[in-house]
Amino acid sequence: MTYCLGILVKEGLVLAADSRTNAGVDYISSYRKLFDFSKPGDRVILLCTSGNLSITQAVVHRLEQDIKHDREPNLHSLHSLYDIARHLGEQIRTLQEADRAWLAQDKIDFKCSFLLGGQVQGEVPELFLIYSQGNCIKATPETPFLQIGETKYGKPILDRTLGFDVPLDAVAKCALLSIDSTMRSNLSVGPPIHMAMYQANSFEIRHRAKFQAGDPYLIKMRKHWEVALREASLSMPDISWNHADALLPLGIPDPGDT
Repeated sequence: MTYCLGILVKEGLVLAADSRTNAGVDYISSYRKLFDFSKPGDRVILLCTSGNLSITQAVVHRLEQDIKHDREPNLHSLHSLYDIARHLGEQIRTLQEADRAWLAQDKIDFKCSFLLGGQVQGEVPELFLIYSQGNCIKATPETPFLQIGETKYGKPILDRTLGFDVPLDAVAKCALLSIDSTMRSNLSVGPPIHMAMYQANSFEIRHRAKFQAGDPYLIKMRKHWEVALREASLSMPDISWNHADALLPLGIPDPGDT
């Protein structure tokens, strides 16, 4: 399992991913899950991958080779990020179909999913989630983040802190907190964490980061967040107990039931 997320706000994009791959308790390793296919000055294309590693690696390899050998279509020739999302879906289906019978024979899950974020000249920044079936959905101002992989532990922070007008630097902190909280609760998600931040209309990635387990900033952020949560919980107003309509002791009927 892995955890990847993309966040789209007015100022730009943040994509982040952990690197842990779990094929059972005896085989846990690290593989990069965030990839940059950008063409500076023309387009920014960032991909995050989750799911069957052989399928996702095959898709990424094919995308790289299509660009290298100038095969049409490729990520640098398609006219919009939506076209790129649909092309990526077609590549997923093609490679899954090629391996489906052999993987299914040994009951191996061949599903995968991708996050695609970036901007093409003439278009606004966009963020897509491409499903294993090849179809996709797009982030919106009302729903500014998308997740793949082990999503549930990192979602509450995003729900409570994100909005379309949140500054990009704050968005990056939210993304890192979301991944760190997931690592805290699920051993199948782990470092290093890769993250990229894109400023809208700049058409180049100027901010990249890689956080290992003992990274000083990661440790500082984690301690700051834990202290802030503890202080917030202790300073909350006291609960008002002994309401008249609260639960009655067993055996005593509730007057409201008659």
